[in-house]
Amino acid sequence: MREGDICSAKHAAEIKEEALPNTRTEAAPESGGRGTVSSAMAASGWIMGKVKAVPSGDTLVIMGSAKAEMLPPEKSITLSSIIAPRLASRHGTDEPFAWDSREFLRKLCIGQDVKFKVDYIIAASGREFGRVYLAGDQNIAGLVVAQGFAKVKEQRQKGETSPYVTELLRLEEIARNQGSGCWTKEPGAAEASVRILSSSTIGEANPSGTKGFVAEMKGKALEAIVEQVRDGSTIRVYLIPSFSFVQVYVAGVQAPSMGRRLPSAVAPKEVANNIDVNGKASREAQAPPILGTLQKPVASAVTYSEIPPDRFGKEAKHFTETKVLNREVRIILEGTDSFNNMFASVYYSDGNTAKDLALELVENGFAKYMEWSANMLGAETKRKLKNAELQAKKEQLRIWTGYQLPVTNTTPIHNQKFTGKVIEVVNGYCIIVADDILPAGSPLAERRVNLSSIRPSKSVDSLGESKTIEHFARAAKEFLRTRLIGKQVHVSMEYSRRINISNGQVAADKTNLVDTRTLDYGSVFLPSQVGSSGNLLGANVAELLLSRGFADITRHRDYEERSHHYDALLEAYSRAEKVKKGYHAKKNYPVTHMNDLTTVPAKKARDFFHLLQRNRRHSAVVEYIFSGHRFKLTIPNETSTIAFSFSCVRCPGKNEPYSDDAIALMRRTILQRDVEIEIEAVDRTGTFLGSLWESKNNMASVLLEAGLAKLSSFGIDRISDAQTLIRAEKYAQQKKLKVWENYNEAEGIPQRSLTGQNGKQTFKVIVTEVIGGGKFYAQIVGDRRLDNIRQELASMKFNDASEIVPFNPTKGDVVLAQFTLDNSWNRAMILSEHQGPTEREFEVFYIDYGNQEIVTYSCLRPAPANQSTSLIPPLAKLFRLAFITVPNLTDDLGEQAARYLSMVLLDNEKEFKATVEERGSVGARQEGQGTGEVLIVTLLDEDAESSVNAAMLENGLAQMERKRSNSWDRRGAVKNLEQFQEHAKKERRGIWRLRGTDVPARAQPPSRGFDLIGLIASKTNKTSK
Repeated sequence: MREGDICSAKHAAEIKEEALPNTRTEAAPESGGRGTVSSAMAASGWIMGKVKAVPSGDTLVIMGSAKAEMLPPEKSITLSSIIAPRLASRHGTDEPFAWDSREFLRKLCIGQDVKFKVDYIIAASGREFGRVYLAGDQNIAGLVVAQGFAKVKEQRQKGETSPYVTELLRLEEIARNQGSGCWTKEPGAAEASVRILSSSTIGEANPSGTKGFVAEMKGKALEAIVEQVRDGSTIRVYLIPSFSFVQVYVAGVQAPSMGRRLPSAVAPKEVANNIDVNGKASREAQAPPILGTLQKPVASAVTYSEIPPDRFGKEAKHFTETKVLNREVRIILEGTDSFNNMFASVYYSDGNTAKDLALELVENGFAKYMEWSANMLGAETKRKLKNAELQAKKEQLRIWTGYQLPVTNTTPIHNQKFTGKVIEVVNGYCIIVADDILPAGSPLAERRVNLSSIRPSKSVDSLGESKTIEHFARAAKEFLRTRLIGKQVHVSMEYSRRINISNGQVAADKTNLVDTRTLDYGSVFLPSQVGSSGNLLGANVAELLLSRGFADITRHRDYEERSHHYDALLEAYSRAEKVKKGYHAKKNYPVTHMNDLTTVPAKKARDFFHLLQRNRRHSAVVEYIFSGHRFKLTIPNETSTIAFSFSCVRCPGKNEPYSDDAIALMRRTILQRDVEIEIEAVDRTGTFLGSLWESKNNMASVLLEAGLAKLSSFGIDRISDAQTLIRAEKYAQQKKLKVWENYNEAEGIPQRSLTGQNGKQTFKVIVTEVIGGGKFYAQIVGDRRLDNIRQELASMKFNDASEIVPFNPTKGDVVLAQFTLDNSWNRAMILSEHQGPTEREFEVFYIDYGNQEIVTYSCLRPAPANQSTSLIPPLAKLFRLAFITVPNLTDDLGEQAARYLSMVLLDNEKEFKATVEERGSVGARQEGQGTGEVLIVTLLDEDAESSVNAAMLENGLAQMERKRSNSWDRRGAVKNLEQFQEHAKKERRGIWRLRGTDVPARAQPPSRGFDLIGLIASKTNKTSK
């Protein structure tokens, strides 16, 4: 075929475009492993393709399209009718402007879509010549000639010159006239364009020179152009501008081998010796380099044996060629191996993005991660390569086809991120976070999070056993407590792990699932500081522990799940190890002894009470929540741990309504917080009683205000914040919160018993106990809860041995006690305990009657949950006569006043009408018994003409209160009662008789005496009848 017969570019654009056939012949040895397109495929017609390589200024390697996972066919096309200056081989001298010519064509065409047509083939060499056009029908040969980087060949055949050649000659003439390229007339320009290449590469003449070069250039970005791809992870480049020719291995990865050609006589030996001591193939020991696609081997008489490429070796090489061959890359030298091979990171441009060749190879399943060369890289790069390989293994990409991950005890957790408040630090490596999204009562509201990829620091003892270093375990827990408790954190759950329950070690694959449990691991981040940049999540808590030497890092196997920030953790661990922080210092630390008073006999705790009273307040840390009102506290200054309970405040007991709510509230407000306490007393069990403040808030009042506790009527007068507690409880009662949801005024007063009298509450009562000082206990008439309690207790078998449950009653507990006179069982509260002649004896207060006595342990039983005071409050209400002052039992005439009042009030269960004048906040203490709220009433006997209040005044057993009247009602009542007091004065009765003589005389007791216990017994007998 003559060149002149080639059609013009105009006609070529009209020719139908055809795709390059997806057919390749078997690779010949001299072609570098690449197939060729058969002559049948070289039929006339235009073919579409993409420029893969530019070997010289007039030659292109064009590849076609192919189906997935198949290598595309490719052709080497020399541009017809032109000839470019010749490039030198690895060593030698270029022809003038040879490099400029190749560079112009490379920058113009590499990676571009083109169409081409083969014009003719030289049979002797198989070299194909043709025309190639860029998009927009730009003739590539014309563009090269126009720049003066190629010359038009002489037309040897006679006849009319084709329009194609005519156009090239015209462009050449323009370039000649303008002095472009090789037509330059500038002195010395031709000589300056010539490259004189070294006869040896870096390190060939002097192997030690490689190490020196890498040491000098390590970490610096070197510009280079890739001239050859040996295999997927080995390239040969020219460094720019020195044109030093070097072979570079991609650090951190290794692609499948492309095979090799070995002399048959030495092939078996070399193959056997091709594995180093680490089990890695030695790249230096491979055969002489495989020739490039376009290089022609020198004939040799030696017989060679072929070692075929590894699986996916050709595909990996092709992948690297399409990314970097004849392209500008940035090389960062990382180091050398023992054979002085250079290892580097290779970055190429993909649009506006710089990509890491090693990462791309691993992500696409074309290379393996190699730990020994990856150690030359940074931690972040290593992490990316490891994660990419693990993902490729999971997806079974290419070289990992058919790969099965080993069975592991870790399972990834996907898409579980939440924000919450840290409420507990279990240990230095596990916390509990209250999820903000879930309600407090939800089972998942509190999430246990183990910190990913860290573990307690351990040491090996003289026996070779690994043990946790307790000093740093405590330091890690305290570090987390002071920085996390009560703080908002961001949590990203990452994986779960199954462990043995017995020893906490990772469970074996065949471990019985009954003996294992699953732990969830995640990364916890503190909120980022205002105005900070970089990590939007803030500080990684695990990283903080590692950087201070408070924890060790978990060494995961390659296929195990780990923290998504594992490399950052490794860096923190390395920094702490380098500067010998924490346990890395290998020092002996003194053992801290804590005096735990929760595990010693109660007597020792009571003895310690006097030491704690030296200071009014103590700083403490809440270690554990036993119940809503009882906790375990550590007092650092005293190096002691105590059991502590609120004075006079009780939450619902175990399994009672709102018990869990009270515990949850305390967990979220005081658990592991710094608090202040005042200790007021210690009970029989060694539990210290007092008040507790967190951030100046009395936590007992918080419970009371939330309706999760009730004030006890015992000992409240010794509490400094008593009024605050009473107001808090009153608020919950008014709002009917939680335990007060069924609350009515005057606690349990039936609505039908309430009547209006000048806006005052009036109801009928039956008095059950007189305690002196004008005070008495009474039951509200019509309250059927008392009958229900009696019926239920009467049906229970208290003396059945199978029903008796051993228990340990303590002060303040509500129990069932057997009344001595009639052997009936009633609800009672423990007041005190002492050792009797044969067994323990307890002083009890009958909360539904108001009386008290001493009973033995055998006469006590645990109170059923449905009889608790959180469900049914005490039914005996405390009253005091209004407007008058009655002597206490210890005062003159106090006992006589009590006997008279008992005679009047405890007569045959007589009903009285009580009008509430006001409510007292705190009553006075009586015989060690707290009184709580007092209903101050006018008590009217409907059979008498006057009130009981007036009768006490009339008999000289009381006197008017010295209190200013603030209302017309009160003034009227006081004025009416003053008449009875004046009558007693005139008659010199009671206290007025004593005050009217110089020598005190004992007042005569009322004509009628009264046995209080006997009356109660008779009342009980009547009821039973």
